Amino acid sequence: MSRPAQLRRPAHTADRRRAHALPAPGRPRHAMSRGTTEVDFVKLSPTCNTTLLVTSRHPVRQYRAIAETLLRAEHVHAEQVGFILPAQSPEAQVRLHMAGDEFCANATMALAALHAATQGLHGPVELRLEVSGAADLLDCRVERQDPGYRCQLASPLPIRIDPYPFQGATAGAAMVRYADAVHLVIECSGHDAVLRERAEQAATQLGNSEGVSVVGVMLYDPVRGELAPLVNVPALGSLVWEGSCGSGTASLGAYLAARAQAPVSAAVRQPGGTMHVQADYGCGKVTGLRVAGQVAIVAEGTAFIHG
Repeated sequence: MSRPAQLRRPAHTADRRRAHALPAPGRPRHAMSRGTTEVDFVKLSPTCNTTLLVTSRHPVRQYRAIAETLLRAEHVHAEQVGFILPAQSPEAQVRLHMAGDEFCANATMALAALHAATQGLHGPVELRLEVSGAADLLDCRVERQDPGYRCQLASPLPIRIDPYPFQGATAGAAMVRYADAVHLVIECSGHDAVLRERAEQAATQLGNSEGVSVVGVMLYDPVRGELAPLVNVPALGSLVWEGSCGSGTASLGAYLAARAQAPVSAAVRQPGGTMHVQADYGCGKVTGLRVAGQVAIVAEGTAFIHG
């Protein structure tokens, strides 16, 4: 989509159904069976961490079932799903609720880019967002940069950072803990099949034992400045090696700042591209985290969930 600023404002599902009642010439009429759910969505690519944002309204109890279907390779296919809602706070522009109740930095930046596009905001503009898994409103700076948007998000701060033993770590590993998430950061020299298998086992075990909405295992090669992010959302049974992970990039920044006991600014190469993190440090703790990446709007449409 070459001109995302012209995206129409998302319509409610009922409105879209009326629009489909009389298809345009040459447009096929879809005969939907009884019980079919129509889901309006926009697909975005925040540093290749493919994200579906649902713009139609659905009962919260259906979020996980809708997401599980949309994520499948034979369906729309993406790495994560969030639902756009009106903001509850008068200080926020819009709200995002992830399908697994988790916080996701990349999905939050995708929301900011989509809001800027639908409102015709070229930026730079500062948005305040409500997001599941985050207790406070989050600030995101958005600027149009063809063919997409550059976003910088102030990410939630960790509660604490604890050393964590992990076989295969070359320089160290630590658990970065949040109120409803844990990210295991592992320094390593590359990531062969054996290390990736250990990471998957750790992500599964932590998902079973930690009682949080999301578990990340971040394999970081400090020599190459490369991060391989693995994300487990237990509520969805989702275990994915992602194109990039904004929350994991923030956790890496927090880990590096805590280890150095000093502020850190780093470019972090990931399979889907490069993200940037800035971590402030003072009085013995991380005092600020900001992650930045590129967001492209790649598709818009209606998905059909049968049964």
